[in-house]
Amino acid sequence: MRRKRKSFPQDICCGSEVVARLDRDILKMKGKLTVNEAAVFTNVFFKCFRHPSVKKLRIDLSRLENIDSAGVMALFYVQKKLKEKGVAVAMEGASESVQDKIRLFFPETDILQDPPIKPFFLEDLGNQMTHFFHSYVVGFLLLASNLFYWGFTDVFRPWARRRGEVVNQAVLIGVNAVLIVVFLSFVIGYVIALHSSSQLRTFGANIFVVDLVVFSIMSQMGPLITAILVAGRSGSAIAAEIATMKVTAELDAIKTMGLNPMRFVVVPKLYACMFTMPFLIVFANVAGITGGGLAAQVYLDITPEIFINRMQDIMMAKDLYTALVKSQAYAAIIVLTGSFYGLRVERGAEGVGRMTTVAVVVSITLVILADSVLGVIFY
Repeated sequence: MRRKRKSFPQDICCGSEVVARLDRDILKMKGKLTVNEAAVFTNVFFKCFRHPSVKKLRIDLSRLENIDSAGVMALFYVQKKLKEKGVAVAMEGASESVQDKIRLFFPETDILQDPPIKPFFLEDLGNQMTHFFHSYVVGFLLLASNLFYWGFTDVFRPWARRRGEVVNQAVLIGVNAVLIVVFLSFVIGYVIALHSSSQLRTFGANIFVVDLVVFSIMSQMGPLITAILVAGRSGSAIAAEIATMKVTAELDAIKTMGLNPMRFVVVPKLYACMFTMPFLIVFANVAGITGGGLAAQVYLDITPEIFINRMQDIMMAKDLYTALVKSQAYAAIIVLTGSFYGLRVERGAEGVGRMTTVAVVVSITLVILADSVLGVIFY
């Protein structure tokens, strides 16, 4: 005689604490799913759940009063086995206390809701723009205002800073960068004169190589190359130092001692960078003009006396003032960008390396943009 298939709905687990009722694609839980009922629940459920057309099972937890770790693992076991059979599981309606316990003990996350629907392209673009504006633009401006406020006020309160820290940072940021700045500036000045000499010789305008070298080095290449080198060398060090201090909870320790991390860590770096950047630009200008003068003597037979006399006629004080203004703007950008990304670090050593790289790229980009804006303003 043929056995009659059980009809829906049906009770699949009736115990002293919990009742589970299966109605095709809905499993309604009532009572308390604890360690006393977890094993019985899983065994009886898989004996009763034989409906091949069900592709998604909804587990209604609205009437479940309590659940413990064993009950959570029973739900996880049911979800895992049904997933292997191609049946999706969604848990819904749980109370706050039940949700908290499921989140605490469940091996996976986001189990109480269906996977979020991917937003439309324009909606996703708007969300990304909003996140970028609030996280980066607003955050960058707030950090800048905070840094410049403490930087200005601490000028008149030297006792608020660590003794000797500004000098120490000036050595690290400025003095130790002199060699690489001078060498590369000399090479760039030499190359500029070298590549322009062939064209100037064709028109018999050898003497104008002095104008080309002096004007390009003094107004653009000297300050810009110096800022790029400092951003790559010292900006990365600032970002890595602050990021490491955040990862190792040193910044939190500074706050615990009643100190302001901005004044204690970042402001001395700002002072040091703004103080040493003009000197680095002067060294870069001298080295670049010297390299151009050497190339002019070798390829165009322009003696040092002729080069210096011509240089005195075309050099203007405006170029020096412009370089001074640019140096302060570049120094502020480098320190601010390194500090901003250093403070945003997450996930340990991996985050330190990633944020250091981002800080260097962004600081160089901002330096070039600032150079373009200042170039339009002053010229």
